[in-house]
Amino acid sequence: MLVLGIESSCDETGLALYDTARGLLAHAVHTQVAMHADYGGVVPELASRDHIRRLIPLLESVLTQADVVKTGIDAIAYTAGPGLAGALLVGASFAEALAVALGVPALPVHHLEGHLLSPLLAADPPEFPFIALLVSGGHTQLMHVAGVGRYELLGESVDDAAGEAFDKTAKLLGLGYPGGPALAALAEQGRAGRYRLPRPMLHSGDLAFSFSGLKTAALTVVRNNELSATDKADLAAEFQEAVTEVLAAKSVSACRQRRLLALVVAGGVGANRRLRQRLDAEMAQLGGRVFYPEFELCTDNGAMIAFCGAQRLLQGAVPAGRDGAFAIRPRWPLDQFS
Repeated sequence: MLVLGIESSCDETGLALYDTARGLLAHAVHTQVAMHADYGGVVPELASRDHIRRLIPLLESVLTQADVVKTGIDAIAYTAGPGLAGALLVGASFAEALAVALGVPALPVHHLEGHLLSPLLAADPPEFPFIALLVSGGHTQLMHVAGVGRYELLGESVDDAAGEAFDKTAKLLGLGYPGGPALAALAEQGRAGRYRLPRPMLHSGDLAFSFSGLKTAALTVVRNNELSATDKADLAAEFQEAVTEVLAAKSVSACRQRRLLALVVAGGVGANRRLRQRLDAEMAQLGGRVFYPEFELCTDNGAMIAFCGAQRLLQGAVPAGRDGAFAIRPRWPLDQFS
């Protein structure tokens, strides 16, 4: 079964072709980072318009890469939420229209489920069950994953997501967009410990997260000091240490509680080198292992959507009847996609 995946939830347009017999055949992503850089963040209307411009060229690209024709597609999976309403609508309408034209089923997919399952696309994938850390600009969550569609939320951020805190702190330091990678790069030049920032909820006794106070602590340092380039690097290093220490501690705690030795990390922040170092070291002490998606699949992409849709269809998921109506879900609670 050949499944086309379409991702358009925010500022990346991603398309991919996944074959249930041969694996991932092709994928292509266009990022809007350069377009939004002048604004310091994603402008929803501009994002939607750019998705419109990119979908057909990206479709032609993946078809060429995979050496298949449109009529060879058996099903289409697309991100229906959560995300920016206009951006989601572009991808959903394109997917549904193409499905009608080809006479194939179209399946709405939860964006976070795509991230959750993306490490299964790696050459050495994890086996169920495992603990998953979903960590991105919009979400920070720990989940117990027993199988496809069998998810239990163990803990999440009560305010800012880790990626959001990275971006906001980067802006305080005068770094460019996107802020997270820029702050991580600056942190490599700094020395953690010179500025002592809090580790929010590190000893809370549960698996919840909070990063808003950490961002405020960094703001206090910026406001109360005239920071040199070296000072900013040291603050960035300390901020990164604080975030990664909390993420690692809670993730390992979740593995201990559920007596599991496999931890999956997905989402854009999962590409952070310091986070990977901490997680690898602490899970090794536990006798366990961390599984990551390929670097190119850490951010939003069509491959994870195609794969997720394929797994759902293999499990017998039945797309809604084709009556010309479809819905997007900009807010889609986790407990409603199992």
